[in-house]
Amino acid sequence: MNAHPLSAQHCQPRKGKEHALDASAVQELLQQLPGWELGADGKAIVKDFRFDDFHRTLGFINAVGFMANHEDHHPDIEAGYGHCRLAWSTHDVGGLSLNDFICAARVEALLER
Repeated sequence: MNAHPLSAQHCQPRKGKEHALDASAVQELLQQLPGWELGADGKAIVKDFRFDDFHRTLGFINAVGFMANHEDHHPDIEAGYGHCRLAWSTHDVGGLSLNDFICAARVEALLER
């Protein structure tokens, strides 16, 4: 299954533990996002991206930033020459919400363009 159904959705305000996804929902949604994994703390989904050079890495970061601002949901970003690691979590729910998976799918859609 591809990420397109998730990437067509938009983030909604999600505050409180009632919006946190349980472990089975997280695993089901991760299956739709190849290469994304549950972070070591279990409260984020993460993926490492590789690029040919720093210019392309920065272009990717800028595109992700634009999308994240539009969705009002922002990842943690670690980057260096030719690589970028994104981690999505929803601090307001203390873990993962549907917003994290929507944004991860939107990142995948950016790369398909």
